[in-house]
Amino acid sequence: MELDDLRSVVVYQNSIDVWIAFCQERGYDWYAAENYKKFIAFLRKHELPLKKFPLCVKETGGMFERGKDKTKFAEILSESIDENAAAYTIKLDEKTTALIRCFELS
Repeated sequence: MELDDLRSVVVYQNSIDVWIAFCQERGYDWYAAENYKKFIAFLRKHELPLKKFPLCVKETGGMFERGKDKTKFAEILSESIDENAAAYTIKLDEKTTALIRCFELS
């Protein structure tokens, strides 16, 4: 599912699902926790309104994309004290979607 598809389902999404959709658009490996943290840092740097999302790792979903486990990814993130490892609620409007698409892995 790409960002536009995700946006058409519901306006507010959790940041992990947004990250996965963005990575699918770009062909990035969404399972890299350090890259997710860079993504969140980018959004925070650009002052995107983010509200912490109380994500229950057992409810994140099962196997995803070539056998990668979304629940395990969320568990990896939950072990970090870095604010950029948290799950957030993101409003996927046109402005936010455009900002997300400006993110580049370096």
